[in-house]
Amino acid sequence: MEAEPLILVTVARTDGSAPREVGAWMAVTAVGLTGTVGGGHLEFDAIARARAALAGGELAAEVRYPLGPSLGQCCGGVVWLRFERVEAGEDLAERLPQPPLRSLAVFGAGHVGQALAAMARELPLALHWVDSREGQFPAGPLPRGWRQEACDPPALAVPDLAPGAAVLVMTHNHAEDFEIIAACLRRQRERGDLGFIGMIGSRSKWASFRQRLEARGFTADDLARVTCPIGVPGVAGKQPAVIAVAVLAQILALPPA
Repeated sequence: MEAEPLILVTVARTDGSAPREVGAWMAVTAVGLTGTVGGGHLEFDAIARARAALAGGELAAEVRYPLGPSLGQCCGGVVWLRFERVEAGEDLAERLPQPPLRSLAVFGAGHVGQALAAMARELPLALHWVDSREGQFPAGPLPRGWRQEACDPPALAVPDLAPGAAVLVMTHNHAEDFEIIAACLRRQRERGDLGFIGMIGSRSKWASFRQRLEARGFTADDLARVTCPIGVPGVAGKQPAVIAVAVLAQILALPPA
């Protein structure tokens, strides 16, 4: 529940180049600010309008902003912002747009998994986080669409992943990694509905896995579905946070599921 009245500013429509997408929002109080609708003079004017309304002025329901020289921005498009008053005591979360979330399954809650999950909280991702160890997940409320599951062996969770999910395998145990990859490939044979299968590790690790998977009857076409190493090319650091950034960038660059 909100302790003070605020103005909810939402990107209602866009035409041409715009700094934020439809549904982006910003909550403006008399002295505070959460979120962003694109920065620059667009946002400066929106904040001024919102605070003027909070001080007793009139509030236009929707305002058109041409993003040209008159506004001091060079995007060249047009943005329509919607302004809504949220009274003290109302639940802001119920008024916020709910953007679509990409399903992401992460197997492993070690150092890289923890770093990745911390960053993913700020991204449009529905995380299904799996680890074989009880108590490995951080405490606290989960973002919308998130699920944490202790499953031993973790490969048993693969059949229940959301259709279209991107899968990242990064457990503390190579034997677990192997069985998860095998389970993902079996699912791809049966349903073909996973959006991405990636595994943390070196090329030598993948070469070893390839031989063992071939011995289990998986074909070259099956194995071509696996990406290992993972992460956008050119990011060389091995710190957990660096790996997490590179991997999340790769996931966000995938085509829509």
